[in-house]
Amino acid sequence: MTLPLSLLDARVPRYTSYPTAPHFHAGVDRNVFERWLQELPADMPLSLYVHMPFCDTLCWFCGCHTTVINSHAPVVHYLGDLASEIGLVASALGSKRPVSHLHFGGGSPTIMASEDWHRLMELLRQKFEFLPGAEIAVEIDPRGLTDEMIATLAEIGVTRASIGVQDLDDAVQRAINRIQPFDCTKSAVDRLRAAGICGLNIDLVYGLPQQTEAGLLHTLDQVLTLAPDRLAVFGYAHVPHFKKHQNLIDERSLPDLEARASQFELAQSRIAAAGYQPIGLDHFARSDDGLAIAWREGRLKRNFQGYSDDAASALIGFGASSISALPQGYVQNIPAVAQWRAMLRRNVLPIARGVALSVDDRLRGAAIERLMCDLEVDLAEVSARFGESADAFADVWSRLEPLAEHGLVEIDGNRLRVRDEMRAGLRLVCAAFDAYLNDGNAQHARAV
Repeated sequence: MTLPLSLLDARVPRYTSYPTAPHFHAGVDRNVFERWLQELPADMPLSLYVHMPFCDTLCWFCGCHTTVINSHAPVVHYLGDLASEIGLVASALGSKRPVSHLHFGGGSPTIMASEDWHRLMELLRQKFEFLPGAEIAVEIDPRGLTDEMIATLAEIGVTRASIGVQDLDDAVQRAINRIQPFDCTKSAVDRLRAAGICGLNIDLVYGLPQQTEAGLLHTLDQVLTLAPDRLAVFGYAHVPHFKKHQNLIDERSLPDLEARASQFELAQSRIAAAGYQPIGLDHFARSDDGLAIAWREGRLKRNFQGYSDDAASALIGFGASSISALPQGYVQNIPAVAQWRAMLRRNVLPIARGVALSVDDRLRGAAIERLMCDLEVDLAEVSARFGESADAFADVWSRLEPLAEHGLVEIDGNRLRVRDEMRAGLRLVCAAFDAYLNDGNAQHARAV
């Protein structure tokens, strides 16, 4: 690692949005969201996200909005309220809108029963018009994945599955309370492909307790034998002040900053050597995958699920804690299921907070997205797109200069580029554009 560790120890956002979620506020409420929905052009394709906030076991590393349940009843009740929310949003839209992408996340969406999936998809197809070739993706926990569930996912039209693996080392799995042998993952991959669900992603995590370079390399080599279409390697964010269950992890077993940086570089080099195209900060794709094609064509996007080749200009989130990204701004649903449900039973959209985008937000957000996706940006081009001069970024240069001195970013007039070998510090370059970062309202994860 050629970057000083002191730089990589900085706490900066992951930039799945700009402004980032800690800067959403209650001034953007359900009335604002309803108005924004009504303003969307009738022919604008939408992307949909459905959040399932339940799991049957607690993974100690998890940073998601989820709750452990031991019966199916909470799922049934939740789906009833989810149906109400879908109806309210469809009513606000006023017509049956086209959909190009649907993603089920969690939590563990596969905690739903087969009949739950069929009813939910039937409702979504009643309220929205799924375009030919629309991608339907689901996050899958391979532990306990039954043949019946796989058959159900195929029947409802799922085209892509994202499989959580994290790490295959026994010591790491015990340390994060997620026991998942390689054979379990391989079986899930083989059976999904046999059912015709061939778009497969695998998610890994570095910086976990008890994790070593040797163990991570073994995990990478095993996972690569499965030949997934896409891989993501996320850095573990230890935030016990935010996720109390992370206190179950012994902080003394976490890799230090130098070890985290080495693990990041190891994953990058090993996956790239296997023929995958690095995508943005932490994703990889086979050259014929849609993500790699979008990257080559300069139309890669970044959203709350990571990187995407979906061209939709609006993302609507359903379920507790979900976030919608519309051309006018962002809105987030109430995270707590009980409060989210109470709003729906009053027949009102369960919005907690959001933010309306200013011209400056759009300008900076566009520059950040191109950096996060392409590792480079032409600030003159971005400025012109918004009817501004490059002087709109005048405040950025003083924050970029120290990064340039360390070789993290190359500056050529109004063009910026982060070299591949400096990818670990990408979020630091993006942070130079963040007008909200130093307001003291947020705690973020390390840069690597």
